[in-house]
Amino acid sequence: MTLDQIRIFLAVAKRGHVTRAAQALNLTQSAVSASIAALEAQHGVRLFDRVGRGIALTGAGRSFVTTAEALLAQAETARLALDDLAQATRGHLRIHASQTVASYWLPPRLVALHREFPEITLALSVGNTAQAAQAVAEGAADMGFVEGTLPASDLRRQVVARDELVLVLARDHPLARDAGIGVAAYRRMTWILREPGSGTRTEQEAHLRGMGLSVADLDVALELPSNEAVLAAVAASDCAAMLSYRAVGASRLRRLAVRRVTWAEKPVRPFAVLTHPKRHRTRAVEAMLALARRP
Repeated sequence: MTLDQIRIFLAVAKRGHVTRAAQALNLTQSAVSASIAALEAQHGVRLFDRVGRGIALTGAGRSFVTTAEALLAQAETARLALDDLAQATRGHLRIHASQTVASYWLPPRLVALHREFPEITLALSVGNTAQAAQAVAEGAADMGFVEGTLPASDLRRQVVARDELVLVLARDHPLARDAGIGVAAYRRMTWILREPGSGTRTEQEAHLRGMGLSVADLDVALELPSNEAVLAAVAASDCAAMLSYRAVGASRLRRLAVRRVTWAEKPVRPFAVLTHPKRHRTRAVEAMLALARRP
């Protein structure tokens, strides 16, 4: 078994199609098919069923996916450790960040990293907080930047900044300037929420608990997977939302009203960096951590 065979297996498993996997890997279809056939023959196991023009994982293939992903992650860790033996701060840095952090806080720091350490190459993936934590835990990312709190885990977590959630309404919404916002108003409003697993959603749920409420007590019209989608929906409706102050800073120009919370404890949350305690911390990771800690 070789690492190339593992990479090819995972590419086919992810896409369910030999041709598309070959295109993604920049290989010929015959080379991909031969690699899969050799892997199956070497170990006397069938990893895929051929279904028409497609290909589907067998039970054995599904069981092998997690092990294969772990093997590739360990190989990447070994490669990074060898690269890091050089004196220069260089190498490849894989970052997974939640949307708010990736859109509004992280970019200037990535620019600073490139300016100070041009030999570091970057790969940035964006998802929600839960996805970023999972990527670090599984070895798909060297570090994660997230917002809000996370369930207990073995990951190292260091707070690097603070953020605040604010209430966002259309400018002509009846509560845009109303001083009487509270539990009753929350129950009357129609809401647009971020999706479960996002740091924004987690922090809003904590804010509601502080007011003796839960999402089940709200009239929820939509759950949307990005700040931009939420802002666009609020601007086009009489709905309310809670988002990062960083995300809505320019929204006053888009006919939106932004209300900072004064009727309950202010919903302030941390931005944090996640690393895996059992993986080699390269010079590239250390350089990014140092930049993240700067004001």
